[in-house]
Amino acid sequence: MIFGHKKQWNYLMKMAKERRIPHALLFVGQEGIGKKKVAFEFAKFLLKKEPISHPDFIFVEPVNNLISIEQIRDLIWKLSLKPISSDFKIAIIDDAHSMGQDSQNCFLKKLEEPENSIIILITPYPNLLFPTILSRCQKIKFYPLSKSEIKNFLIEKKLDEEKAEKIAKICQGKIGKAISFLDSKNYEDFERKVKEFEKILNSPLYLRFNFVKNLLEENDLKKTMEIWFYFLREKLIEFLKRKDLKIKRMIRSISLLEKIYYLIFTKNVSKRLALEILMLEL
Repeated sequence: MIFGHKKQWNYLMKMAKERRIPHALLFVGQEGIGKKKVAFEFAKFLLKKEPISHPDFIFVEPVNNLISIEQIRDLIWKLSLKPISSDFKIAIIDDAHSMGQDSQNCFLKKLEEPENSIIILITPYPNLLFPTILSRCQKIKFYPLSKSEIKNFLIEKKLDEEKAEKIAKICQGKIGKAISFLDSKNYEDFERKVKEFEKILNSPLYLRFNFVKNLLEENDLKKTMEIWFYFLREKLIEFLKRKDLKIKRMIRSISLLEKIYYLIFTKNVSKRLALEILMLEL
């Protein structure tokens, strides 16, 4: 079941009913807003079965933030085989921007000769894909859901209105995050990390660097940094309301965090060095 994105879904259904589905679709939008869910539901509709167990379905995702050329060669080989129980094969490439130059060059050859296949690329960073790949894909833009949509979803899942309101505000239109917060442990972990970040911002530099060292030993850096975004944005709103002189500094901090986040999760940079630079500037 898809929550939200009605315009995008109706567009996909229209293409399917008119039998004019492009060989390559590009789903673009922020992380966690439901692009992958829509892709899987569309594959399910076309294959008339859960895609993950269908012989004509292939799913590719990054391993250690990279989609290797070996993964793309394997994908191309599988797509070259005749469909077993469908009219075509369907592939979903999650975080398609994780393909390196060699992978993208290899993948481009498949786009030039698509045969009986439909490929859905998913990414929040289309600028990291070759222009030649972008030009061969039908782009569909996804947007964050409204606060009221997230709140109504949570209420449907039996959360009380007060907590649904608070979580909807935190999620900033990301349905994936809202779903994760249905687990009370995740919500409690979120609140703990907000307090932890607020404390570290008021700590001396040696404690900040030690915090970075410990953070890199955990496995949820992306989620942690998203919590930092939430905290800084809330502070910015607070400063704007009372016309605090710290507004410009907070805007610079958010901008730097966005840059560091982008570099860590899209480029081959030292995570520790990048985070230490962030801690120096916050």
